[in-house]
Amino acid sequence: MRKHHAVFGTPISHSLSPRIHAAFARQCGIELDYLAIEADAGDFRAKLDDFAAHGGTGANVTLPLKEAAFALCSEASERARRAGAVNTLVRAGDGWHGDNTDGAGLVRDLTGRHMLDLRARRTLLLGAGGAARGIAPALLEAGIGELTIVNRTPERADALADALGEPGRVHPRYLGDLAALGEFDLIVNATSAARGGQLPALPRSLVGRRCAAVDLSYGETAIPFLAWARANGCHDAVDGLGMLVEQAAESFALWLGTRPETDGVYAELSGRAAALVTAD
Repeated sequence: MRKHHAVFGTPISHSLSPRIHAAFARQCGIELDYLAIEADAGDFRAKLDDFAAHGGTGANVTLPLKEAAFALCSEASERARRAGAVNTLVRAGDGWHGDNTDGAGLVRDLTGRHMLDLRARRTLLLGAGGAARGIAPALLEAGIGELTIVNRTPERADALADALGEPGRVHPRYLGDLAALGEFDLIVNATSAARGGQLPALPRSLVGRRCAAVDLSYGETAIPFLAWARANGCHDAVDGLGMLVEQAAESFALWLGTRPETDGVYAELSGRAAALVTAD
């Protein structure tokens, strides 16, 4: 029986998710339709309901709808509840079960593909929206050291720190504090600021000797942050393409009960990385 899945968000026209899931379906011998559906906060619920009414059984959710998706779920996984954000929806009776595969995807990419040891790394997280919420719990579980969260809106950084529930290890700070925060071993850009040319000014003093810089975006959107990282001596500079593929594989497994192999799909996409435009 053909499965009907989709990804919801805006902008969505350049999303790689349909291509990734089509490759997974071919690999696993599964008949799958996977659509990219443009939706914003105002029409997301209606479009999701229409998708379900036409046989939709699984969906991904991207910017800016991850927190809205969590609010629509009748049930959610522990990691989704801790994040307060959902990127994967699974049809459960008349409602949706929500999960968040972003963090697992990121950790798998960084530790498995890029061979980074995350343990005890003093970590700076730029951003406190749905993307940041999705990855923060997984980074803590992977054994990073202190986590410092910086966001343009201080209240969002405070709220995420409170939600993570580890006050001795997680610290909200503000953009004006950046120059005084010292060196980090891992800097993760979870903001979408670079899309509008508004990447915050980041001082060289943030970069420690073994610092890895990771942008959750890929392609054009990741260029400003990764250029800063390379210019300021970061040991590693990693974009979000591998995370995208790995979180997609986690979602696929939740929907269909089998986890596809990811290296071939990643290799194909990374071969045309310069042409990619982030939409996930």
